[in-house]
Amino acid sequence: MNHLIAIVGPTGIGKSRLALHLAGIFDGEIVNADSRQVYRHMDIGTAKPTPEELALVPHHLVSIVNPDEQFSLAQYHEMASRAISDIMERDRLPILVGGSGQYVWSTLEGWQVPPVAPDLEFRHWLEEKAVVDGEGLYQELMKIDPPAARKIDRHNLRRIIRALEVCRNTGVRFSRLRHREAPAFRTLIIGLTADRAELYRRIDLRIDRMVEQGLAEEVKRMVAMGYGFDLPAMSGIGYRQIGIFLSGELDLDEAVRLTKFETHRVARHQYAWFRPGDDRIKWFDVQKQPEPQIRALVAEFVASVPRACVKR
Repeated sequence: MNHLIAIVGPTGIGKSRLALHLAGIFDGEIVNADSRQVYRHMDIGTAKPTPEELALVPHHLVSIVNPDEQFSLAQYHEMASRAISDIMERDRLPILVGGSGQYVWSTLEGWQVPPVAPDLEFRHWLEEKAVVDGEGLYQELMKIDPPAARKIDRHNLRRIIRALEVCRNTGVRFSRLRHREAPAFRTLIIGLTADRAELYRRIDLRIDRMVEQGLAEEVKRMVAMGYGFDLPAMSGIGYRQIGIFLSGELDLDEAVRLTKFETHRVARHQYAWFRPGDDRIKWFDVQKQPEPQIRALVAEFVASVPRACVKR
C-alpha cells in the first residue's frame, strides 16, 4: 500500500526543517502545500527553501508560477496529486508540507475541485466594494454560504471574493462544490505546535531574519519587474507592509511590527484548519524536542514499504 506523510501546523513552527530531516532518513521527496511558495521570485518573504535545501531533497510545487499568473485550488490539487503519484511510482516517500489548509486537506481528503473560471468583471466590482466595506463582504458570504465563511479568515479578502464569485457563477454554494474521493494511499499526519508565546517568538525571529536577509530589496526587485501590489501574490503579509514602507508611508520598524502582528493572526487562524482536537493528526509540542518520537512513529508507519525505500 502507498504511503504519504503530511506535516502541518501554524507558520513558523518548523515544518520545513522537520520535512528535510525525515526526507533524508526515509528516502522522501517534499511536496509544497504553502500557497505563497508556488510563486517565483518571492523567496525571502515566503520563507522558501534555500538553494542548498532544494539541492538536498527533491521539492515539488515550489516556484512554479509567476506572481501575476492566476493559480487556483483546482490547479494545485491536480498538480499535487500528479506529483504524489509520480513519487510513489518511483518507490519513494512523498512528504506533504505546509500550512495552507485548503491545499493540505484537498490533497489528503481527495477533494474533487471544479475548475470554475474567474469572473474578472464581478471580481473587480467586489474588490471596489471591499475598499469601502471589507467586513460587509464577509457578512455577505456568511449569509450565502456559512460553512465556507467559517473556514475563511474574515481578513482574507481574496478568498472571500473567490467564494462569492463561485457562488454567483455556478448557482451552488462554494462549500458544496467539493465532493471527495478517498485517495489511494495511507496517510500519517504530523502536527507541530507550541504554546502561544513560543509560537509568536519563533514567528518574530523569522521575520527579523527575513529583514536581515533583504526582504525590502526583494520587494524592490519585484516592483522593478512590474509586479504591483494589486496582485494577490503581492498583497501577502510582509510584501504589503514592506511596500507601504517603500512608499514612505511607514518607517521600517513599524512595517516589521505590522508584519509580525498580521502573521500572529494568520497563525491563530491556521488552527481552524488544523485543530488540536482532530484525532487524525498526531500532535507534537516542538518545545519538547520530539524528533526521536516522530522518527520512530514514521519508521513504524512506513514499515510495509520495501526495505530499499528506507535508509538505515
